[in-house]
This record gives sequence, structure tokens and C-alpha cells, in this order.
Amino acid sequence: MIRFVRALAAMVLTTAGSATLAQAQAPAAWPAKPIRMIVTFPPGGSSDATVRIVAPKLGERLGQQVIVDNRPGAGGNIGLQALAKSDADGYTLAVGAAGGLAANAALYPKMPFDAQKDFVPISLLAHIPFVLVVNPASSIRSVADLLAQAKAEPGKVAVGHGGNGTAMHLSVQLLKLMANVDLTEVAYRGSGPVPAGMLDLPSVLQQIKAGKVRALAVTGSTRLAQLPDVPTLSEAGVKGYESTGWFGVVAPAATPPAVVARLQAEMRAVLTDPEVIAGARAAGVELSPTTSAEFGRFIASETVKWADVIKRSGTKLE
Repeated sequence: MIRFVRALAAMVLTTAGSATLAQAQAPAAWPAKPIRMIVTFPPGGSSDATVRIVAPKLGERLGQQVIVDNRPGAGGNIGLQALAKSDADGYTLAVGAAGGLAANAALYPKMPFDAQKDFVPISLLAHIPFVLVVNPASSIRSVADLLAQAKAEPGKVAVGHGGNGTAMHLSVQLLKLMANVDLTEVAYRGSGPVPAGMLDLPSVLQQIKAGKVRALAVTGSTRLAQLPDVPTLSEAGVKGYESTGWFGVVAPAATPPAVVARLQAEMRAVLTDPEVIAGARAAGVELSPTTSAEFGRFIASETVKWADVIKRSGTKLE
């Protein structure tokens, strides 16, 4: 009897171990059906356009259609909450941005998910550079001019951005902190009547080229190929300044590691395809493939960075 019990226990343990291993591995036929990719921003923007370039190529490599499902709202929280509630079987992914995956944790008093616990990173997709611009008729011709005027008239120089809580808004807050100036922030859509603006490159590039706005600086760490004569903010006097919009692909946390590895490998292949690079760059977006671990570390560092900016600046959603 004792031998029987021991044998039965060993069989149960072996079966349990095999089940655990099976859960960690990709289903044998994965993917066996279309994959849904939740996009946390509305149709029509540069981020959505980039995803729609990437999704068909990814589908070709996986042998299944990748269906784009736009779920905008609440700074990305609506779409990412839907992902958090999805099965972790590799058939539901989401494209989240800096807000939902990093900054919102410090902006919202209550979050419907924990970005670093409820999701597993697949790959960073792209960065969207921001540009600090002014009206071409303005007497402000450089970053130094803008900062000098802001210091001479605290609170009277307005800088427009794309909305409270957006990466552009937080980039203005970072500029205020690093340059030690008092700027008035104006949340607006389009190219409204404000003296200066912190705008994403895709929405303003053609206006810059047409001379309708004057670019003072770009916010990334390097100059842009599209605007080679425009300095970075760091070069223009705000030493160490760096901020860009970004977005990447995540999956539910319990997604099998083999599925995560396959998705990351196929994503890298797509994001290094010259045709895809050219299409994204034409929209003002710079593709940035990473490993899953690299993207995870990036999300963690961005979360810390923007939590500090939000706390020090007193930024609140209105």
C-alpha cells in the first residue's frame, strides 16, 4: 500500500511538472488564429499609422492576420485595461505609449492595472520626436531668446501642447524644471494662437518646411535627419534635456515565454525591414526595436523619470 501511495504521488508530481512546463511553452500550433492588437490611441495619427504599417508585415511573418483594434481614452488606460483582462494565450496584444505604460501611474489617483506586473514587454516600437516651435513672426529666434523672455516675464510666455497628461505636456514641465523658468502651459489641439508650442514632429514637420512655424529645438538626444539644422534642447542650452514620445507592444503577464520570444524576434525582423523603416520615417516616426528585457528596463526607467517630474512640478489632470 505504501509503495502504491508513493508511486501515485510521484506520478502526480511528474504530471504537475509536465503541466507547468507545457504552460511555459508556446502552444504547438501557435498562432492558429488571428491575433488582436489593441491600439491605445485613435485612428489617423502617426502612431496609429505606424502600427498599421507594422501589423500586416507581422501577420505575414506569423502566418496569421494581425487585426488592429483601436481603444483610445484615459491616456491609454482604456485599451491597456482591456489587455489586462484578456487571456494570456498570445492572441491579444496591445500597443501602449509613454502615458499608459509609465506616466499614468503617477498622474491617476487609481489605476485599473499595474503596467509592470500585469504586462510582459514584447518590444519598443518607435520614438516620436518633439519639436519646440514658435510663430515665424515672433521676435523669439532661439531657445535662449525664449528662456530670457520667460525669465523677464514670469508666467507670461505660453507654450501650447497636445493635452494634459500627454508626453508633450510633461516635456514642457521638464523644460520648466530644468531651465528654471515659469511658462504658462496651454492644452490645445491643432496650431492654435499661442506664442510657442511643444509639438510632435509628424504634426508640425510640413509647417516647418513651409515656413509657417519656426523650429527652435528638438527634444531628443540627437538632431533629426528631417531637421538637420535644428539643435537639440541640450545643445541649445538646457544641458541634459531629453524627452520623446514612444510606444511599444506588450502582452498579458502570463503569456508563455516561448510566445513572447517568437513575437519579439518577428517584431525585430519587421522593424528592421527597410520598407517599414522608410514608411515610418515618412510619417516622422523613428523605429526602435528592442528585446523584451530592454523594453522592460526602459518602461521602468521612464516610470521613475516621469513620476519625479510630475511630483516636482505638481502636475495634475484637469
